[in-house]
Amino acid sequence: MPKQKTHKGAAKRMKVTGSGKIKHRGAWRGHNRHKKSAKRWRRVSHDGVLSGKDAKRAARLLGR
Repeated sequence: MPKQKTHKGAAKRMKVTGSGKIKHRGAWRGHNRHKKSAKRWRRVSHDGVLSGKDAKRAARLLGR
């Protein structure tokens, strides 16, 4: 039976932490930072953690 390949698009966007959680980068961070208020920037500046079915699907894409 062939090996399952890692989905490279998902691998570039998500990272598995040491405890097995899947971190991802939030949206609205790419450019045009000066348009966004400091309050809005603080809200989008941290990484998110996937949970539930999203985490399960992402784990399958990452070959876990």
